[in-house]
Amino acid sequence: MSTNTHLAATLAALLGPQGWLSGADANAYSRDWLDRYGATPLGVARPASTEQVAAVVAACHAAGVPVTPQGGNTGLCGGAVLEQPGGVILSLSRMTKIARPDPAAASIEVEAGVVLAALHETLAEDGLIFPMHLGAEGSAQIGGLIATNAGGSHALRYGMMQDLVLGLEVVLPDGQIWNGLRAVQKDNAGYQLRRLFCGAEGTLGVVTRAVLKLYPAPRIRATALLALPDVPSLLAFGKRLRADAGEFISGLEFFCDLGLDMALRHVHGLTYPLTERAPWYLLVEMTAGSPLVPLDALFEATLTAGLETGEVLDGVLAVNETQRAALWRLREEQPEGQRLEGPQLKHDVSVPPGLLDRFIAQACELCEHMLPGVRVNPFGHLGDGNTHFNLSPPLNAPGFGDLAPELGREIGALASALGGSFAAEHGLGRAKVSLADALRATPERALMAAIKQAIDPAQLMNPGAVLHTPGTNFAND
Repeated sequence: MSTNTHLAATLAALLGPQGWLSGADANAYSRDWLDRYGATPLGVARPASTEQVAAVVAACHAAGVPVTPQGGNTGLCGGAVLEQPGGVILSLSRMTKIARPDPAAASIEVEAGVVLAALHETLAEDGLIFPMHLGAEGSAQIGGLIATNAGGSHALRYGMMQDLVLGLEVVLPDGQIWNGLRAVQKDNAGYQLRRLFCGAEGTLGVVTRAVLKLYPAPRIRATALLALPDVPSLLAFGKRLRADAGEFISGLEFFCDLGLDMALRHVHGLTYPLTERAPWYLLVEMTAGSPLVPLDALFEATLTAGLETGEVLDGVLAVNETQRAALWRLREEQPEGQRLEGPQLKHDVSVPPGLLDRFIAQACELCEHMLPGVRVNPFGHLGDGNTHFNLSPPLNAPGFGDLAPELGREIGALASALGGSFAAEHGLGRAKVSLADALRATPERALMAAIKQAIDPAQLMNPGAVLHTPGTNFAND
């Protein structure tokens, strides 16, 4: 019996028919969300407990077969599927337990397979929130959000995923279990191991449980959509808002008229609430835990100042939850609108917020020079400088030809030259490993490789993601 056949039999016996999928049953797990990456797995392991995860990982380690952890598989960089055939995809989708929140500690313990939207619904009953919000929250799982160190639309106020994790439980590459489930904010007993696994994309181990930081649910909100003439006005008014009401801002999202036009044209149910269209838009949300805070008055005073200086052309303030949700949809449906428009190139970059106007201007110029008529759709998070700099081909053009890699390199290099990052919140996965090698200094990449070698010397945890794994071929029989 071959090594792989024996391993498959072992995992099938361990997990049962609901826990081990192979053949056609594994197809739904084998390709990434954009259908750009993936290879045929030996099978898909769907453990129901940490102990089963450990047993799967230990068996694969003993057999020399790679393991790729997978959450909701909503990532955009191909990090949750196999690079080469013959490995095992380890899905956390059956591990969905949510403990009761601890109001005194403002924390909650969850398993890695919990879907973000399900956590939001659970906490709504207790007057608490987990302040991570993103477009894929109906399918994204907590373990995957930790593995990619997700950002989302509220990172300005609450931070990235690593800032919302108090403790972790992780199955290590040899099957050992590290229990770091400590519901305390202050824990300086050595290296901050929990942060090491945030953003590691499953290359150092499998996150199985987490203690997450919670916040009181806002009792009042002020949400508005503003029309602005240009990117410098976006920056100026964003600076004004942060100076006047920084402690209350939970969302500061921008997009352009091209992106709005594609969303309105292709996505059902969207409504534009202003009289005239504008070159740029800013979605502002402020929240407070006390109804005594005069958010509407505070925002209206700042808006008046912005109108007087010409930073703002027009705006509308949501008066109820239905209107608020409609305004947020205009921002959240930007990716879907562009997807339905046709071929696109996605770039997830960040620059220091004060240089956002410079980046967008220079990036648009270089893209137009490389591909005249290219349609540029920048949108994202004004407060932290994270821009989804997405491209659509020129009108009536079938695609980007062979320019896609070069466009990605040039945009990433520009962001890096301005002191930013070519991988702001989507991670590296498999799509950006070569870009990381080209744009990050040798000592930085060498440190990552040394950490990987120390924790996973057999190079079996998600090989090919984050770092190149040279000289490997796992399609053995």
